[in-house]
Amino acid sequence: MAEIINGKELAKSIRLELKEEVEKLNEKGIFPKLAVIMVGNDKASKVYVRNKSKACEEIGIWYEEILLDETTTMEKLLEIIENLNIRKDIHGILLQSPIPKHLDISKAFNKICPEKDVDGFNPINVGKLVIGEDSFVSCTPYGVIKMLERYNIEIEGKNAVIIGRSNIVGKPLIQCLLKKNATVTVCHSKTKNIADITKKADILIVALGKAKFVTKDMVKAGAVVIDVGINRNELGKLEGDVDFEEVAKVASYITPVPGGVGPMTIAMLMNNVVKACKYQN
Repeated sequence: MAEIINGKELAKSIRLELKEEVEKLNEKGIFPKLAVIMVGNDKASKVYVRNKSKACEEIGIWYEEILLDETTTMEKLLEIIENLNIRKDIHGILLQSPIPKHLDISKAFNKICPEKDVDGFNPINVGKLVIGEDSFVSCTPYGVIKMLERYNIEIEGKNAVIIGRSNIVGKPLIQCLLKKNATVTVCHSKTKNIADITKKADILIVALGKAKFVTKDMVKAGAVVIDVGINRNELGKLEGDVDFEEVAKVASYITPVPGGVGPMTIAMLMNNVVKACKYQN
């Protein structure tokens, strides 16, 4: 039976470390601050934003929320980002996605100054990640790597398979794993005979958005399985992209949903805010 990677506990210990770091900065008169922009009334976004503000409060990071109407223009959104770029008291800027359809999210991410881009979505940070320079790494992939490190799971020389190629998870993960000297394969909606590929994975990371997509027969005995998926079933219960009960019988390590990657994503955001603050000071 697989050992469960407890993202909740891990995130808790990382938040405690960050709290100590923030206290040391405070003694020098430095106060890390995050600004979160939310456009519209997306229910899931409201929950995420609330969790981010709670984490800030717990660690001692100052927090400012900018709530914008559904009808906000692109011009207005860019103007707000520009003002936050200029402000010396703001160290990190986060634009909560999704945003209303009439707004161009790429343009907005490009506008966030790379030094304050704590989500790691500005093309400059993405480019730096690709060429191996120090940058802000988007929080979910960063959380996945931290989990593997903290559980002393060997990455170097291992076959890592990622299912999903999104800009937020899949693509940055490729770079993070390559940096750790893994051999990386990416599967997506057009991949043929996906199980043949996943069965060769020492580390299998699933970020697809399809509940219980990965079944026991797709996983090699002793593989490490990281489930990034969050889906709601017909009863409104959260489920991952992996059939947890069955896959746990063959894997060596597995992450649960909820309580796996999710808490780590927020912990890594907090880490990036502290890093940005130190960099700017």
